[in-house]
Amino acid sequence: MAGQQEGATNRDDRGSLAAVVLHPVRLRILQAMAGREMTTSQLRERLPDVTPATLYRHVTALLDAEVLTVVAERKVRGAVERTMAIGPRDAHIGQDQAEQFSPDQVRQAFAAFIGAVTGQVDEHLGSDADDLWHGFGFGATVLHVDDADLDELQRQIAAVVARYQQPAPGKSPAMFGTVMVPSGPAEPGSGPRA
Repeated sequence: MAGQQEGATNRDDRGSLAAVVLHPVRLRILQAMAGREMTTSQLRERLPDVTPATLYRHVTALLDAEVLTVVAERKVRGAVERTMAIGPRDAHIGQDQAEQFSPDQVRQAFAAFIGAVTGQVDEHLGSDADDLWHGFGFGATVLHVDDADLDELQRQIAAVVARYQQPAPGKSPAMFGTVMVPSGPAEPGSGPRA
């Protein structure tokens, strides 16, 4: 998401940003709005399981934190309808900030991430798509890597993903998430067998 440069915010500001963003409903709002301008009514249609009061509360928190911004307003039956977009503040929590989290904060962040992914899957499975499996999938595999391999893998994934992150005519958003969990140190003699 576009926004301020990393150096423009201090660590305390980043901590408060994490507190704002790392909530399952707020993550779902941000994912629904990625590359789009939407009203709260449109958000309610995209997130029908979230009560209107809850949705308004979380939208307000994201607006207050400048993660969302109002791009237009219009009168509708005497009320002001706001059209919003992702705001000027970068909502991405980088690796250097994440490394400052306690184990409990990491658990909370991961639970928020899983909640957001689950919400997106529920929305997809509730759609009337002809082929639910087209473009949808999940799986896990074990990789055998060292630190240099992990760094290179992350660089390669980031390079591929970056090509598809900008909205464009005829393109639809699709959530792509990754989870990497080390499963322990290498076992002696665990290399390939002849």
